Amino acid sequence: MSRSTFSKRVTGEFEDKRILVTSGTWAASEAIAERFLVAGGTVIVTAGSAPEQKADSYFIQSDFSSEEGAANVIREVLERFRGVDIIVHCVGGFAGAGGCFLTLPNELWKEAIHETLLPYMRLDRGLLPSMIKQGSGVIVHVSSRRRLIPLYEWTLANDAAEEAMTSYSMGLSKEVGSRGVRVVAVSPGFFETDSATTLIETMATREGSDVATARHKLMGMWGGIPLGNPPHPGEVAELVACVAADLAATGIGTEFLMEGRIIARF
Repeated sequence: MSRSTFSKRVTGEFEDKRILVTSGTWAASEAIAERFLVAGGTVIVTAGSAPEQKADSYFIQSDFSSEEGAANVIREVLERFRGVDIIVHCVGGFAGAGGCFLTLPNELWKEAIHETLLPYMRLDRGLLPSMIKQGSGVIVHVSSRRRLIPLYEWTLANDAAEEAMTSYSMGLSKEVGSRGVRVVAVSPGFFETDSATTLIETMATREGSDVATARHKLMGMWGGIPLGNPPHPGEVAELVACVAADLAATGIGTEFLMEGRIIARF
C-alpha cells in the first residue's frame, strides 16, 4: 500500500510519538512503519537486513534474535531517542519447512522459540523501564490466529511459539497496565506475505500442483476465507495504528482479531 493511499485517510495523529517497529523488512512491518510515518510519527525500524528502498524512518540493522543484537537496539534507542512511546513487534512469518511432529528436528523447535518469543521479550524488558518512568506507552504484539488451527504438517513449531507469545503478551499487560503502559495483541488470519508465498510454492512443488491450487488448499486448511482472498498487509497496518492510538486508551490486554471469522466461535 503506497504512502499516497495512506495519506488520504490519516492526519498527524502520531506527531511527537517515537515508534519502534521490529522486523522492519517484513511485508506487514513495512506497511506498519509507513502508516505511522504518514501520520507524523518518528519511526525507528530494526531488522537483520536493510530495506531495499530508503525510507524516512530511522533504521537500526541488528540481529535482535540474539542477546547481543537486542542489547544493541536497546542501547541505540535509549541513547539516540531517549526511549519510545510505541513498540510494534511483528512476529516473523514461517519458513514453510514442513514436517509432522515426529519429523520436526529439535533445532527447528528451538529456532521457533528463539525467533518468535525471546527477541521481543528482551526488547520489551530493555525499553519498558523508560515507558514506566514517563508514565505512558503502548506495546503491540502482532502475532497470528494460525496458532488456534495449527497446521501440523507445515507450521506446528511456529504455531506453538506464537501461542506462547500471545500468552506472554496478555500476562505482561496485567503487570504494567496500572503503570501507564498498554499491551495489546493484533492477530491477523492468513494474509499473503513473502513467507506465506514461499509456503504456497513449497506445497505446490511437493504435491505436484500449481500455485493457485496450493493457495486455494491453504485457504481451505485455514477454514476458508469468506472474502475469497487474503487481506493486504496495509489492512493490518490500519488495525495496528488504530489500537496504538490514544483514542484506544481503554484497550489493555486485548487481542484484536483480523481473520474474517475463520475461527469458529461456540
